[in-house]
Amino acid sequence: MTDSPLTPLSPTGPSTETSGAPTFSDAHSLTVGPDGPIVLHDVHLVETLAHFNRERVPERSPHAKGSGAFGEFVTTEDVTRYTKAALFQPGAKTRMLARFSTVAGEQGSPDTWRDVRGFSLRFYTTEGNFDMVGNNTPVFFVRDAMKFPHFIRSQKRLPDSGLRSAEMQWDFWTLSPESAHQVAYLMGDRGLPRSWRHMNGYSSHTYMWVNAQGEKFWVKYHFHTDQGVQNLTNEQAGELAGKDADFHRRDLYDAIDRGEFPSWTLSMQVMPYAEAADYRFNPFDLTKVWSHRDYPLIKVGTMTLNENPSNFFAQIDQAAFAPSNLVPGTGISPDRMLLARVFAYADAHRARIGTNFHQLPVNQPLNGTGNTFLDQGHMQYQQYGAAPVYAPNSKGRPWAEQQGPVDNGWEVDGELVRSAATLHAEDDDFGQAHTLVRDVFTDAQRERLVETVAGSLVDVDEPVLSRVFEYWRNIDDQVGAAIEEAHSQGQVDQVPGSDPIAEDQILKG
Repeated sequence: MTDSPLTPLSPTGPSTETSGAPTFSDAHSLTVGPDGPIVLHDVHLVETLAHFNRERVPERSPHAKGSGAFGEFVTTEDVTRYTKAALFQPGAKTRMLARFSTVAGEQGSPDTWRDVRGFSLRFYTTEGNFDMVGNNTPVFFVRDAMKFPHFIRSQKRLPDSGLRSAEMQWDFWTLSPESAHQVAYLMGDRGLPRSWRHMNGYSSHTYMWVNAQGEKFWVKYHFHTDQGVQNLTNEQAGELAGKDADFHRRDLYDAIDRGEFPSWTLSMQVMPYAEAADYRFNPFDLTKVWSHRDYPLIKVGTMTLNENPSNFFAQIDQAAFAPSNLVPGTGISPDRMLLARVFAYADAHRARIGTNFHQLPVNQPLNGTGNTFLDQGHMQYQQYGAAPVYAPNSKGRPWAEQQGPVDNGWEVDGELVRSAATLHAEDDDFGQAHTLVRDVFTDAQRERLVETVAGSLVDVDEPVLSRVFEYWRNIDDQVGAAIEEAHSQGQVDQVPGSDPIAEDQILKG
């Protein structure tokens, strides 16, 4: 070996795994058929996700900057036709925790940067913890978890200067056309929410509900703010970033402190299990939404935040939300991003706050840590005395041994492949983004979108710049042409307004 330990590795050769072997794909996970689940023996995916989870210690990566509060969820409607989950039974009241965040910024970054906002919820139910890890948008930038770490790195900082780079962001987005729908949201008015209290929250992913009769349904969660959707202009957001980097954190804390408890109404989209196979869009594609005309919203209940944390670090920073926290009557779907997050989120917490993160008070279910066979590890402070630490055992400690189909599973069949999912009748990367920009946004909102995008291109050079113009023309010819014209004329003043976009306008068709 002639290289010094500090000599940078070459980024110009073929992609390899950490063992040095050639990488088969950096874009597609190993799945059972093109529409089946990813598999744990996809070594490259597991290494990609596990390494990504350990890149930054101790702050989260992503969603490092945020805060939250405790509250209560009350089920006001009867949805027992769809789920047997205890927290969704009529009249059920469930203590909960919410955490809001930006995606790309570090711990000290301003709350008011243009970014997607995390919307993570924990319900401390009588059947265990149920977590919904969502955002303030109903879609996301990528649909396969293999690209997720790459996406986050493209939103972080350059390796040489340590600065954020619009060119890096647009380089990734324009080479990942599936990002178009989410980018259109981000560059629109809702990319700058006035506060966490004035934004909606979505599961984004498709989940499963199962009723007492064993019937299965595919579902999406929609939390609509009762305060009304409000947004900031770029000028307002920039001014606040300079004056108070913790503006959103302060707003939530102060509102609860003075007794103005924010609330959200939960409504669900519910798709009968069998209809997923032939729905016009792939219902498990995280870059797509379901039409509200096809699957109208069904009201479920109300969440209210009424209790500030008594210790930010212990109760908010150490809160470990994970979509793997499910309860009877709920489940996951074949959404590739969700399947990967079921592994990656809990593993991120193991890396960030320790093997026994589930023993921290804020992460414990109502029955403590239950009766698990997890043993030892860093920072273990709950234990079961001399009880057997293995199963099966003849010492009287219960263990589970059920066999057969699970009530929240689905059927798959196929060979292992690395492939994009099979397209449904109306699947493409730009169609729903076009609907958002052309049919949902008003003329004034489109004008602000053009100004925002053009303003973000000041330091973007070729060939990325031309790809940005093409990307937006693929979304909408007129908007793409207007962005190119605004850039060529140097019209880069960004003035996205604060007019709310009514939720009931989103993709009615």
